[in-house]
Amino acid sequence: MSDTSWLDWPFFDERHPQMAHELDAWCQKALAEVDHSDTDTACRHLVKALGQAGWLRVAVPQGPDGSWGGRWPQIDSRALCIMRETLARHDGLADFAFAMQGLGSGAISIAGSDELRQRYLPRVASGDAIAAFALSEPDAGSDVAAMACEAVLDGDSYVLNGEKTWISNGGIADFYCVFVRTGEAPGARGISAFVVDADTPGLEIAERIDVIAPHPLARLRFNQCRVPVSQRLGEAGQGFKIAMMTLDIFRASVAAAALGFARRALQEGLDRARSRRMFGQTLADLQITQAALGDMATEIDAAALLTYRAAWMRDVKGVRTTREAAMAKMAATESAQRVIDRALQMFGGLGVMSGVPVEKLYREIRALRIYEGATEVQRLIIARELLKQD
Repeated sequence: MSDTSWLDWPFFDERHPQMAHELDAWCQKALAEVDHSDTDTACRHLVKALGQAGWLRVAVPQGPDGSWGGRWPQIDSRALCIMRETLARHDGLADFAFAMQGLGSGAISIAGSDELRQRYLPRVASGDAIAAFALSEPDAGSDVAAMACEAVLDGDSYVLNGEKTWISNGGIADFYCVFVRTGEAPGARGISAFVVDADTPGLEIAERIDVIAPHPLARLRFNQCRVPVSQRLGEAGQGFKIAMMTLDIFRASVAAAALGFARRALQEGLDRARSRRMFGQTLADLQITQAALGDMATEIDAAALLTYRAAWMRDVKGVRTTREAAMAKMAATESAQRVIDRALQMFGGLGVMSGVPVEKLYREIRALRIYEGATEVQRLIIARELLKQD
């Protein structure tokens, strides 16, 4: 673990630095030689490894008598952020595997019946079931209210028809938390949420999607897919609220993943600057390099302060952190892009060679500026929260 001074900040309890050091030691051993040649296989392996090591327990709540499998009574935002920052610094796919277990089951943690929580969450925590969060559609990404995928009540079941796309873990998930239009009211107030098992008749993988930082991704199609009413999360028409509550919990952790990528890039840049000879000296001796390193370190700390403030406010103050999480997500992902770009520049031509750490980081960071709310959407969220104030 490189710079650990941030773990001394007053945002954390004693358990957090201890967890960070234990996770870092685990990552050095368990993630050193993960085979990424087959992304689906690698992701399944990582979910299983994280589950067996107990790390996925951080992504779900404990529940009555520990029956939901979580590590603590409630999901701890600071722990989520530490997990994602540490995993991202070591391996982007490991961060993805952890994050999707939390995001993919978050709606169940928030609004599931006791029966649904006890059926799904322990398997998420153990790594025995892979979760997915199915919200986006071909014409409804940032504009969730434009959702067209629908469910019609038919007796004791709903019949789902339509498509979802950009679904992480699509194709390997064991179940999907799906948000569809049920029509109780116009716009966002007419959306409901359901847990749909991957083997449910009428649910098919319409397309696998390849992206620049490989991870399991797919377009789903629902064709007369019948789902029992008992699989609904919360009341009918509460789906949008549940989705936003889920994203509020996990959005700050996206910022933390960006921090992990940025910290790794800074360390790679430092190592390169110290070793690369140029004009009779090292790259680190050049003032232009020193200025770049200074900017990189400052941007990382600024983003980290925003990230852990948002997590601390949710955990300790128990308040809504919509604005703070949006600020953290925007600042951390945008600054990480700049930090990684500067680090890659220090490598020269080597920086764009496939498989070099900074090249992988360059591909990893780009998606974070889009998913769970693009930077432009975060700006709107922040402004709207400001305008609500008296």
